[in-house]
Amino acid sequence: MKKDNSWFLLFLVLGGMLQVQAQQTVLTREEAIARALESNYGIRISTNEVEIAENNKSIRNSGYLPSLSARAGTSYDLNDRLTEPDGEESVEQKGIENMFYNGSLDLNYLLFDGLGRLYNYRSLKEQYNLSQLEARETIENTILQLFSVYFEIARLSENIDVLEETLEISQERVTRAGYMFEYGQTNNLAVLNARVDVNNDSINLLEARQRLFNTKRDLNVLLDRDVSRQDYRVDTTVTFLPRLSLDALVEEAEVNNVRLLQSEKAITISEYDIRIRRSGYLPSVGLTGSYGWNRNESAATAFFPGSTTTTSGLSAGLNLSWDIFDGGRTSVQVQNARIINESQELLKEQISLEVKRDIANALGTYENKLYIFHVQEENVKTNLDNFNRTEEQYKLGQVTSIEFRQAQINLLNARTSLNLAKYDAKLAELEVLRLSGQLLNVEF
Repeated sequence: MKKDNSWFLLFLVLGGMLQVQAQQTVLTREEAIARALESNYGIRISTNEVEIAENNKSIRNSGYLPSLSARAGTSYDLNDRLTEPDGEESVEQKGIENMFYNGSLDLNYLLFDGLGRLYNYRSLKEQYNLSQLEARETIENTILQLFSVYFEIARLSENIDVLEETLEISQERVTRAGYMFEYGQTNNLAVLNARVDVNNDSINLLEARQRLFNTKRDLNVLLDRDVSRQDYRVDTTVTFLPRLSLDALVEEAEVNNVRLLQSEKAITISEYDIRIRRSGYLPSVGLTGSYGWNRNESAATAFFPGSTTTTSGLSAGLNLSWDIFDGGRTSVQVQNARIINESQELLKEQISLEVKRDIANALGTYENKLYIFHVQEENVKTNLDNFNRTEEQYKLGQVTSIEFRQAQINLLNARTSLNLAKYDAKLAELEVLRLSGQLLNVEF
């Protein structure tokens, strides 16, 4: 009776947990994506990088605007002076004070710099576009990571349902074996075996629940929520895209794949860099302008009275600078820029080949996972039919408890394998969408 009471308490605990689960809200996929886009740390950091690139491409960072600076100063002189005229008496003065004040506004504007400024400005715009693609890649990888955790929660939730049903059947078997033992229809060994199976099923259920709790914590981290939050469940429905639609998306991979788009931007930037380096061969022309004000207060001397002089005025100038020969520095920079551009072209070819391979592998993996999923569906049907028949025969005493337990385990394994195959196939489909550049454009 002590053991029966312990099992009764266990079922009270499990029943309470089930009741809590029934009151949980559903975290939909759309809500999870929206939360990730808003709060995920990796996405927020990539968004900041885009903002920095946007600031860099501003006209204020291009060198096209003039610079205006203001300067002001003052100085004070205190001197002793001894004047010794020829044939005359020396004159000594102490504490002669002189004050100087000045101020100016200086304008500088680069009229022409060999077009380096123009191509640098265009390069900054392309770097901004590249940063957007890098942010998109971060978002795609985060969404894929999000759904790998989201679907793991869904898989564990469905496995828990299966394990709960298995535990319930095992508990009924303990009760049935107890009645049969009381009426002398079986020995005590059957009761003990049934209780061992209940113990094993209970342990499996508790371990599955703990894995579910841990995985929910992983999802909370991705969504920047309270790590200990468990008051939610996820959507366990899964649908797959039609094959024709998927094939059409794969055909457009070369246009939409984010790695290929990034390589194209890198080539464009390297081409601008060549032109920027070439600008060193050409002269630069600058315009300067200034408004100045000066005041000089001089103390009286032995021969001249004190005076105050104030001047102000405008000045403007045009200057030309041309490094006719800079020791070959510009030539080396141009050569290196061309080599970098060639490397970027080679890298694009490599990435293009890798993307084709990755898509072919991902599509093959998806087809294989989808086939396994359909096979597992048939396997569950077969094992369910076998279990139902075995259960009927067990109740009639035509099969042993060991045979019944084996049929129960086979059904459990088939159903958990089906859950695994279902979500594996869906994740494989999402990988195909990511590689084809359509992960953010397709509802799933």
